[in-house]
Amino acid sequence: MRRFRLRTATAVAAAGILALSAAGCVQSDRTEEGSQPKKDTLVFGVAGDAKVLDPALASDGESFRVAREVFEGLLRAEPGGTKIVPALAESWAPDSTGLVWTFKLKSGVKFHDGSDFNGEAVCANFDRWYNWSGLMQGEDISTYWQDVFGGFAKNESAALPTSLFSKCAAPDAGTAVITISRVTSKFPAALILPAFSISSPKALKEFEANKIGGTADSVTYPPYATDHPTGTGPYKFVKWDRTNKVVELERFDGYHEAKAKIKNLKFKTIADLSARKQALRAGEIQGYDLVAPADIKPLTDEGFSVLPRPAFNIFYLALNQSGNPALKKPEVRQAIAYAINKQAIIDSKYPVGSSVATNFCPPTLAGCDAATEAHAYDPAKAKELLAAAGVTGLKLRFHYPTEVTRPYMPAPKDIFELISADLKAVGIEVTPVPLKWTPDYLNAVQVGTAHDLHLLGWTGDYSDAYNFIGTFFDRQKQEWGFNDPALFAEFKAADQEPDATKRADLYRALGVKLSQMVPGVPIAHGPPSLVLSKDITGLKPSPLTDERFDTAEYK
Repeated sequence: MRRFRLRTATAVAAAGILALSAAGCVQSDRTEEGSQPKKDTLVFGVAGDAKVLDPALASDGESFRVAREVFEGLLRAEPGGTKIVPALAESWAPDSTGLVWTFKLKSGVKFHDGSDFNGEAVCANFDRWYNWSGLMQGEDISTYWQDVFGGFAKNESAALPTSLFSKCAAPDAGTAVITISRVTSKFPAALILPAFSISSPKALKEFEANKIGGTADSVTYPPYATDHPTGTGPYKFVKWDRTNKVVELERFDGYHEAKAKIKNLKFKTIADLSARKQALRAGEIQGYDLVAPADIKPLTDEGFSVLPRPAFNIFYLALNQSGNPALKKPEVRQAIAYAINKQAIIDSKYPVGSSVATNFCPPTLAGCDAATEAHAYDPAKAKELLAAAGVTGLKLRFHYPTEVTRPYMPAPKDIFELISADLKAVGIEVTPVPLKWTPDYLNAVQVGTAHDLHLLGWTGDYSDAYNFIGTFFDRQKQEWGFNDPALFAEFKAADQEPDATKRADLYRALGVKLSQMVPGVPIAHGPPSLVLSKDITGLKPSPLTDERFDTAEYK
């Protein structure tokens, strides 16, 4: 849900090694002749490793990709869209206050360990999240709980707000009643998020799901989160081969809906984009994500199925005001915004259909179409602003991720270099800080304070502007390094406005404020693509990157 490339002889060699490694790891999925993959296995190439297999503790797309196959929540997004449809809940409705929500649950649903899904299981999960303590209350551990529900039963930090969640009751096996503390645009919309998937209470207890260890900077996850994720989804977990970077799943024959069409599903990490393409062409994988814009036409011409997703994301350059003192000056932040040639970045690194971003949310969402300060490319204006701020010889630490591509960020190192050149042209020098995506990079830019600039982004979770701008700016965060209680209060007021039209107007006003204060620079909205082999069909691309592989099949 949240985040560049000089080609050298070493890089080319590394790509070749990765491709050979990928080939060696999937031989068991091929026939004895070695010419065709078995028809009961689909190997899908991904750009990075999952961080954790307990979705409640995850905040990254690769962890959620696995979770979507193993787990289900009360609600989900319709295939290929953003509309909310039933999942484990058949229906849901609020009382007259909008605070008490009754969910009628599907019957006959089993967890992968054979235990029953029911109202008590729903409440056990909500009570687990609500009662987290210690390290579990860390922003990078319970990210989505805090983004949506805020605080906990007993907050251990004064910065945590009162929880949106109040209580859950199960009057019978087929019902869960959830009470919240205030009306909000987030509920129940956010329940489509994988982070709020329902786990087996039996497995949570057996595999010590809450027994997290280590420190905030070096977390040790419990057995449930690494080797025993247990949900109700169409696939069940088999193993996580960390050496060969493969997560293996198998069809759950006790699934309560149509069974998955392909028996075995594997997610194979191949960090190098060229190596993923080579593995597809060699038949070693049957698909991969984040197709390079330049590869779309060649792969299509070769007969592969390239599936573009609608653009429902934002890519941005974040400016950390708690780092270099110069970044506290609005003129300096504005200068950086004017210095960046967004269109050149899009023209060279993004697929057809991408657009320059002027807001921190896609213009297709209500309230994201505000006429904000666009900060068009203007190096002369940038120099004027730096001079007016009395800043010369500015040097900034610029973090960017390695070993990864993201739906909103197709080439991190290349984009870093383009932005660095733009900044140098107006007199700003950068010190590059490349870090592996997970856990180093995400920890450094979301929790640490040493970064001045960094690249990050977001793919929407549900169809409301608050999911973008509220997630970023409704409270103090290390990523941005500023504290503005008045602004945070405005975000809270917008979120709690029950009238959708009025709420959109409040979002527009907030968009204008953000464009004036420049906490970061929105750069692009891009439609990422995935690709499948010529004999795979049935997978529907999702703007939320919410693809479900149980519908995929061999022709």
